[in-house]
Amino acid sequence: MAGLAETSKLQAQSFDWARTIATPSYVLDMAALKRNLSRAAEIKREAGCKILLATKAFALPATFPAMRDVLDGTTASGEYEAKLGHDEFGKEVHVYSPAYAPGEVERLTKLAQHIYFNSPEQIEKNLSVLKAHPNLNIGIRINPGYSNATLGGALYDPCAPYSRFGATRDMLDRVPWEHVGILHAHSLCESGDAGSVGLIEHVAREFPDYIRRVEAVNFGGGHFINKPGYDIHKLIAAINAFRREFNVDVILEPGAGHVVDAGYLVATVLDLHHNDKDIAILDASASTHMPDVLEVPYTPSIVGAGAPGEKPHTYILGGKTCMTGDIIGEYSFDRPLKPGDRLVFTDMMQYSFVKNNTFNGVPLPDLAVLNEDNSCAVIRSFGYDEFRRRLG
Repeated sequence: MAGLAETSKLQAQSFDWARTIATPSYVLDMAALKRNLSRAAEIKREAGCKILLATKAFALPATFPAMRDVLDGTTASGEYEAKLGHDEFGKEVHVYSPAYAPGEVERLTKLAQHIYFNSPEQIEKNLSVLKAHPNLNIGIRINPGYSNATLGGALYDPCAPYSRFGATRDMLDRVPWEHVGILHAHSLCESGDAGSVGLIEHVAREFPDYIRRVEAVNFGGGHFINKPGYDIHKLIAAINAFRREFNVDVILEPGAGHVVDAGYLVATVLDLHHNDKDIAILDASASTHMPDVLEVPYTPSIVGAGAPGEKPHTYILGGKTCMTGDIIGEYSFDRPLKPGDRLVFTDMMQYSFVKNNTFNGVPLPDLAVLNEDNSCAVIRSFGYDEFRRRLG
């Protein structure tokens, strides 16, 4: 199998299973997920905080039993994700959206225990509905004016100029604090421990009067707790210091941070082409299957592959759509690629299948789980019916 000769980055892991499954296919690595969850468990134990799963980044219900054992619930970006958390995860449901459609807040009261609003005016507008549910926890999202988005620039920076996310400082005295129990501050994206600690210390320094009006502070997502080099002990110390100073609960809501390096996208080389450079056309697509490759942009890693020119045979890898820019990246390999070769893209659980589309009628990849005994089980396959259904 091309691209699988060198596996030192993944600790010489066997990828024999990747030769036998249908492609394209997303494969969740259960052993890796459980290793990641153990870090969340340690943070919870040592810092006494709550940790949620942000389903906007990763939502695979087949993994929810394992995640439920560690995490406190889910956080949603709207009604459908809230319903998924309510129906499939079964613990706390938190939800935030920059705006709610007519009737949405009323419906959310039946799904979520924590609803966050984007402005004082939104809370006032919905107070009659909220008061009818006295056990509901109301939150206000603030724009803390602290940014630590480590990729994508303003595209993924919640505090970028003119951001629509969160109440700015000049709005906060208009918040009906007697009804609000949670302060929400999310400004991170794939942040290391310096970003996490920096946000916590910034909020403590800049918003102490408002923190003392609530029972909990939610520091949002973007805490890349499983990224190599992330020092969770610095995060734990910062949370403990914050809780001691303000006597409030602390909530974190990573999404991608829970599934760093916890799965793959397996693809097959369909054909080869040459136009000044060698090109391999795959059954996986950046445009339909790896949208962040084009949006961020970034170049995903492939097991056993190197940078262009690093190994003897270099190829541009592209998808089979008609979009000229459907290019995954340029890679080198130990031997020439040929049709039928399998390639394994790593770190493919975050913001991947949750963002997929069927442009050009390209099939959606299978969803599968690599069990701890190295057996691979397909959870769901998609065909023409899914493509047709989405077209009305």
